[in-house]
Amino acid sequence: MRRALGTLICAVALLALPLCTRAPATAPHGLDVLGHTVLAAIASTTNADDALNRLGDSLVLMEARSRIAEAEAKAASASPPKPAESEAVSDPATMPAASAGSNGSISPSAAAKGGQIFAHSRAASAPGSSNAILLTGIALAPPDAPEAVKGAINNANEIVGRPYVWGGGHGSFYSNGYDCSGAVSFALFGGGLIPEPLASVPLESWGAPGPGRWITVYANAEHAFAEIAGLRWDTVGDAQGTGPRWHLAPNSHAGFVVRHPPGL
Repeated sequence: MRRALGTLICAVALLALPLCTRAPATAPHGLDVLGHTVLAAIASTTNADDALNRLGDSLVLMEARSRIAEAEAKAASASPPKPAESEAVSDPATMPAASAGSNGSISPSAAAKGGQIFAHSRAASAPGSSNAILLTGIALAPPDAPEAVKGAINNANEIVGRPYVWGGGHGSFYSNGYDCSGAVSFALFGGGLIPEPLASVPLESWGAPGPGRWITVYANAEHAFAEIAGLRWDTVGDAQGTGPRWHLAPNSHAGFVVRHPPGL
């Protein structure tokens, strides 16, 4: 017990360093939050090892949310871009050839076979939100998306094309391959929305019930996938194989529990 408590204290000291080394204007607040986090972790259990695990989860979320808050503050302080003299809004499907992508279809289109590749976006989106664009299999986040949504999209992009591996992404967020819930967890982690990987069954009770404005997770005992800014993030097979990828076409929601991160 004493050794575990000593480990807990050392861990707090080490994990506090990133917060302590921030700018002086934000350091007191960071240390205050850290103090509350430590007290909450210790008060939540009488087991020191369990307290250490809970503290680690809390600090992971604190760091992710701090990063997102800094990105939001930076975006808010940036000068808005000057509008072009004439800006035409057109259907993404009519955009000129750009680069390679499967478009999430079961078989390559005639344009893809001929080497003509386009950027695509789903036609409909949730009220009040914008759609991401699928380009070369990579999702481009809408400029007006919250930083948490952009973080989830950017994280998902990092593992596009990895193979499907049952249990992949659960022992650690970082893996050579991912299963369905591991891929969803990795995306949510990028948005500072979960501190550790979740299997499909825990995802059934994660977050808030119902679809979200920007992010919706669909889960049952056998599968899990997400829709983020109008694109489906899934490990089902397509022309490129099976594994974490973006898709334009929605999947059937029948038999899935529908959840979303509060506020998103």
